[in-house]
Amino acid sequence: MTDRVVIGIDGGGTATRVLVMSESGNELARYEGGPALTDWPGSPVDIEAIETAVERAFEEARLALPAAALCAGLAGVGREEERTAVEAALAERGIAERVQVITDAEAALFDAFEDGPGILLIAGTGSIALGRAEDGRIARTGGWGTLFGDEGSGYEIGSLALRAAAQAADGRGGDTRLLPRLLAELGLRRPEQLIAWAARASKAEIGALAPLVVEVAGEGDDRAAMIVDSAVAALELHVASLLARLGPWDSAPGCALAGGLIAPGGALRARLSSVLGDRGCCVLDRYVDAARGAAGQAMRSSG
Repeated sequence: MTDRVVIGIDGGGTATRVLVMSESGNELARYEGGPALTDWPGSPVDIEAIETAVERAFEEARLALPAAALCAGLAGVGREEERTAVEAALAERGIAERVQVITDAEAALFDAFEDGPGILLIAGTGSIALGRAEDGRIARTGGWGTLFGDEGSGYEIGSLALRAAAQAADGRGGDTRLLPRLLAELGLRRPEQLIAWAARASKAEIGALAPLVVEVAGEGDDRAAMIVDSAVAALELHVASLLARLGPWDSAPGCALAGGLIAPGGALRARLSSVLGDRGCCVLDRYVDAARGAAGQAMRSSG
């Protein structure tokens, strides 16, 4: 092979996705490993998990390390000192000649629009929006973490559903189908067992309850509908904030939706697309791939 090889990584609290690509743009291998963060957000990046995922991807591609360049798009590395520390740790592993660390949102924004204008909304376990204006200005909304942010995220929806179920069990919040449906989904027999389950559950596991909540809302459950309506409004507000901050727009801005809740096939995809369309956004109809965006950035740095 005359082409040199680059690595793009999309890493968060759920998985580490690795894309191995030739510098001419051919995909050579993909691999999905365990979480890149130990307890997203706010915990150290798991360098071992990233290195292992890269090694497995290269084994599948039947290639030898090091790569010419690696770009890792990781959740929770918004501060420069965090990026620098992770870059140094990855460089020490010798898996690539050049190492760059950016946020997963930056990687996805590049895949969606490259250097052009547009807004990216991510809603999976967490939530964040990142946008680039027509004059090149960049702004972020959200991404503050589960303690006082991540509005509209799967984690928030799952947490509110668990709270609604507990209140229903006490007779405090009115009847809701969320209680029996959550118990059935989690294989529990009594409401009190939700306490132990939630104490053991990861943020990703709580976030994974969101599609069930959306389904129950669609069946006419008022409490579930309130949770979903609030999530949609919160995600719309992320985009509305960037539309205002990055405007004026000479033409309708593109809006890319990523993350398990709103990517193609996601439980809130259709509803968010409709809401954002009403705001004048042109919603991209394709899957946004942060690993591919990171690989594109790696290609730039390898030259």
